[in-house]
Amino acid sequence: MSFIPYGRQSVDNDDIESVAEVLRSDWLTTGPKIAEFEKVLCSLTGAAYSVVVSSGTAALHLASLALLSEKDRVITTPNSFAATANSILYAGGEPVFCDITPYGNIDLDLCEEMIKKDGSIKALYAVHFSGNPVSQSKLRYLRETYNIKILEDCAHSIGASDGGSKAGSCAGSDCSILSFHPVKHFTTGEGGAVTTNSKEISDKVSMLRTHGIVRDGFVNDGMAYDIRGNRNPWYYEMQELGYNYRITDIQCALGISQIKRLGGFLKRRRELAQRYDAAFADGSVRPLYTYNGSSSYHLYVAMADFEKCALTRAEFFMKMRERGIGLQLHYIPINKQPYYKALGYGEEYTPVMDEYYEKCFSLPMYPSLTDAEQDMVIESLKELICG
Repeated sequence: MSFIPYGRQSVDNDDIESVAEVLRSDWLTTGPKIAEFEKVLCSLTGAAYSVVVSSGTAALHLASLALLSEKDRVITTPNSFAATANSILYAGGEPVFCDITPYGNIDLDLCEEMIKKDGSIKALYAVHFSGNPVSQSKLRYLRETYNIKILEDCAHSIGASDGGSKAGSCAGSDCSILSFHPVKHFTTGEGGAVTTNSKEISDKVSMLRTHGIVRDGFVNDGMAYDIRGNRNPWYYEMQELGYNYRITDIQCALGISQIKRLGGFLKRRRELAQRYDAAFADGSVRPLYTYNGSSSYHLYVAMADFEKCALTRAEFFMKMRERGIGLQLHYIPINKQPYYKALGYGEEYTPVMDEYYEKCFSLPMYPSLTDAEQDMVIESLKELICG
């Protein structure tokens, strides 16, 4: 029996040929596939602008630099990968952790209470955890009522929607970030994007991803043009301290090919979620939330009262691995990490997050997972947890 991981990419011959075609072309790094991929992402999300970069973390970093000023206080969730909060620190801001709802997403009602009490809060970073979308109408309300910047971390939620608004559309936010890591809905190997409806944000992120360099809109006109007014063809300007966060044509070719199968990927993820829900209707474990057709199901998270089980959660993970099944945990609270505790975090009042962390685990969830493999996961889980 082969090992069943919690997540896995799905690459077919069309994907391989798309990459091979670029390898046979004149462009490997920054070429025509970049703009083509950005156009496809705009069509997919409904956002006016898309800027593709080397990773989801790079997208978070550049978006934060475009949105934040030094010492801005930014509400975010402890229930995410560290990069979400780290990006606030990268930009010189200060993360402020808010508790979650019982369904894993940041509690936007608590966020509003925090914003009312603290006028120094300038932004909110909301994560669509597991693919379950955050309320777009509530985000829009917070943005318009309290004049704060809002970033949506859509790393989990490509293909999800709320109230007719697609993840990444920025219907209620200033910008969104996407991730194309291999365990996500489609992959470029590594890669990410910032989507926005603001030309200003798009232009800044585009400049910062390439060392802060521009090839038009020059400041030093005397260096850019000769004495007859001809533009010097070699000329470029570094206008800000930027980064090399460029993605390659090779990666974008893979992404363009993968997006063609996104509908099928999403359909299968939702089928798997419904099968898990049906299997757990007996109460053996509790899904984080009952089936939601608006979720894109990057993750399928279940909950169990391990203090009532014969096995500890660590023992459960190890026993499942012995059976060839890989589980994962999403996430260790960011504010409890040693680096953040050294900054003074860790004592925030987050009872829902604390209880969630003690009970959660993520089950295998990817399009190529077969019914037979999923049945093995379910059977092994029930034998080990229920005894």
